Amino acid sequence: MSAAHSHHHHHHDHHHARGDRGLYGAVILTLLFALVEAGGGLWSGSLALLGDAGHMFSDSAALGLAAFAAWIGRRPPSARHSYGFARAEVLAALVNSVLMLAVVVAIVVEAIVRLQTPQPVAGAPVMAIAGAGLVVNILVLFVLSRGAEDINTRGAILHVFGDLLGSVAALIAGAVIYFTGWTPIDPLLSLLICALILSSTLRLLREALHVLMEGVPHGVDLSEVGRQLAGVEGVLSVHDLHIWTPASGSAALSAHIVVEDLNRWVVTLKALRALLSVRYGIEHVTLQPETKEGLVEVVPLTRLSRRSPRRHQ
Repeated sequence: MSAAHSHHHHHHDHHHARGDRGLYGAVILTLLFALVEAGGGLWSGSLALLGDAGHMFSDSAALGLAAFAAWIGRRPPSARHSYGFARAEVLAALVNSVLMLAVVVAIVVEAIVRLQTPQPVAGAPVMAIAGAGLVVNILVLFVLSRGAEDINTRGAILHVFGDLLGSVAALIAGAVIYFTGWTPIDPLLSLLICALILSSTLRLLREALHVLMEGVPHGVDLSEVGRQLAGVEGVLSVHDLHIWTPASGSAALSAHIVVEDLNRWVVTLKALRALLSVRYGIEHVTLQPETKEGLVEVVPLTRLSRRSPRRHQ
C-alpha cells in the first residue's frame, strides 16, 4: 500500500469514526425523547405527539441501523464475502423502510378513528412536550452536522429534520387545542406527520431497492460513460458495459474494450482509469482488452464506438 493511499485510508477511517460517534449520540438523544414523547402523548391524549413519537422511534431505529451497518461495513473482505460487508448499510435501509411504513399505517388508521370519534386532548402538556422535542431535534441536528458527510449521516439529518417538522406540527396542534378547543387539528396534523414519514420512507426504500437490483448509480449516464471511454486514444469500441453500486456511495464498472494495439494496453488502461476516476469518481474498475480480429461477429446488447456514438443497446 502506498503512503498516499495509507494516509487516505487512515483519514477515511477517522472521518467515519467521527460520523459514527455523531450517530451514536443522535440515537441516544432521539430514543430517550421518543420515550418521553410517547408517554406524554398517552397522558395528554394527543395523537400528534404519539405520531411524532412514532416518527422519532423509527428514526432512532434508522440511526441505530445506520451506525451498526457502518460498523459492519468496515469489516475487511473475506473468502466468502469478497466485496466486504458494505452492503449491510443498504439492507439496514430496506428493513428500516418497512418498519417506517408500518408506523405510517398504524397512525393513519388511528387518525381516521379519531376524526370520526373526537377525543379530549390536553393542549398545554402537548405544547410543553412538543417544544422540548423541538429543542432536542435541533440539538441532534447539531450533533450530526459535526460528523462525517457520508450517505448514512446525510440520510440521518434528513430524518431528524422531518422530526423537527413533526415537533412543530405537534406544537401547533397543542396551541390550537389550548386556545380554541378544536380537537380535530390533532389527528389532521398527525396525518401531515405521516405524509412526512411516508415521503422520506419511499425515497429510502427506492434507493435501497435500486442498489440491491444493481442499478446504475444516480447521476451516471451509462451511454455517456460508454462514449467517453470509446473516445480515449487507442480505443475502437466498448461493449458489455456495466455500472452498478456495490454499496451506497460507491460505484463499480466492468467493460470489454476493443483496442487498436494490444501492445499499448497498459497506456490505454491508465488513460481509461484516469477518465473514470476524475470525471465519474469510479475507482473499482474491471476492463478486459480485446482486438478487432479476436471479436466474434455478434452485435452485443451494449456497444458504443467512436464511429457510431448513438448506436447502443
